[in-house]
Amino acid sequence: MKKLFLLFSLVVILNMQAQQQRPKLVVGIVVDQMKMEYLYRFSDDFSPNGFKRLMQNGYVFHNANFNYMPTYTAPGHASIYTGTTPSVNGIVGNDWYNRTLGKSMYCTDDASVKTVGDGTAKEGAMSPKNLLSTTITDELRLGTNFQGKVIGMSLKDRGAILPAGHFANWAFWYSGTGSFISSTFYGAALPDWVTEFNNNKNYMTYINKGWNLLKPAADYNESLPDDNPYEGKLYNSDKPVFPYNLKAMYDKHGAEVMRSTPFGNNLLADFAKKAIEKEELGKDNVTDFLTVSFSSTDYVGHILGPRSMELQDTYLRLDLTIADLLNYLDKTVGKDNYLLFLTADHACAENANHLKDHKYNVKNIPYKDIAKSLKDFSTATYGENLVVEYSNFNVFFNKDLIKSKGLELSKVKQTFKDYLITQEQVKRVYTEEEILASTGNDYYLNFINKGYDVSQNGDLVVLDKPGYIEYGATGTSHGTPYAYDTHAPLLFYGWKIKPGESFDKKEITEIAPTLALKLKLEMPNGTEGKVLTEVLGEK
Repeated sequence: MKKLFLLFSLVVILNMQAQQQRPKLVVGIVVDQMKMEYLYRFSDDFSPNGFKRLMQNGYVFHNANFNYMPTYTAPGHASIYTGTTPSVNGIVGNDWYNRTLGKSMYCTDDASVKTVGDGTAKEGAMSPKNLLSTTITDELRLGTNFQGKVIGMSLKDRGAILPAGHFANWAFWYSGTGSFISSTFYGAALPDWVTEFNNNKNYMTYINKGWNLLKPAADYNESLPDDNPYEGKLYNSDKPVFPYNLKAMYDKHGAEVMRSTPFGNNLLADFAKKAIEKEELGKDNVTDFLTVSFSSTDYVGHILGPRSMELQDTYLRLDLTIADLLNYLDKTVGKDNYLLFLTADHACAENANHLKDHKYNVKNIPYKDIAKSLKDFSTATYGENLVVEYSNFNVFFNKDLIKSKGLELSKVKQTFKDYLITQEQVKRVYTEEEILASTGNDYYLNFINKGYDVSQNGDLVVLDKPGYIEYGATGTSHGTPYAYDTHAPLLFYGWKIKPGESFDKKEITEIAPTLALKLKLEMPNGTEGKVLTEVLGEK
């Protein structure tokens, strides 16, 4: 009997070890517009159980960076999950003028699908069809013979759809109606639990509370005063100051107001916990994958800027939201059964006027002003406008018009290049030919090359000088290859992750292939396969 018991015990132990070849659940968290510096600047005011728990008990890459331009939300999410850059994955912006199609397009537009749920026709006509390479979530679906579930969610459609990949069970995003919606790409009707969640109008709990500071005002000494000239106004409020009457904003603008408050993140986390429960994520021995993109940080950052008390308060509240989510995962999936990573889709610039007021000679220049100057220059030089579009730092020419006028395209490019280089904000201008011939020796040209798709991008790409932003006078933006836009947090935590830290420079495209090796899956098909060896060993 003793021998039988020992044999049985050995079988059980071996079985458990076999089951631990993969975690029960992978959770990918992307925080929209998060600078690595926020983890340092706000550290004293964080709780011990959110960001600090991840940093102290997980592995911290202090020097993770994006390796392409433009650093926007859609390319960021696509690059994190495909392990490659826009030149390969095809997501070259949030929206862009497509030179082959001769028209503007949005990253997740798909006219062949329809809205599922309580949203407008346009809000739900979305899918991952414009994403040209596979994601780590796709490879999980393939590697588990489609038994492992993949669910993506965000306030933004692009933040839900692109991480979830081509084979996801579901992707859900927030509608201005206050509901989470999807598209017929994923299914004919929302799961019952999503409909129930939407019907409960959970957002009203946060709207009715309003937005005041989480902590005493004196604790926000890492930020500028509450009312400063570098902040925009939240939904036409009289001043950018606390407290904010969200109910009054809601009465005028509807549930859309949730996006630009920290409570959009709370609502998404509530939705994520409900998904874990109702979809039974992490409940069996086949690995599931949940992607969660917190977008409110981006909305608040754009409007109010990186030095506002509103932004700091948003991060202090997100810290508590993450702490709550970690506790929920501990209880429902099990402390050692889930693998979590946290990063950002891009960082952001300082407000240019704030820098200028402190004697740094930079400025903000709205991109529409640049587009107008190109039109005026073209009309003065050639008698009519040869520029079809200026956006995402790209200049597109009307090649048919140029040909009809008997002009040489190469000379037109050089003429505009010479003009642009005289502009105060411009550091370099690269032609399509220069971009495609890049050897990698020009540091910033290499960023542009990795973000350039010859079938979609422009004839010229403009590199602005550091510190200049193509944006309005208040708030902030992003998009450049400079460190303030590329330096993002990267934390790994949980299943078989040994606590530690690295200060070596890493690229954001190393996340997906690292996960593939960690989970013993095929790598996404566009990746170069560079990996983060620091988190590949046993715990």
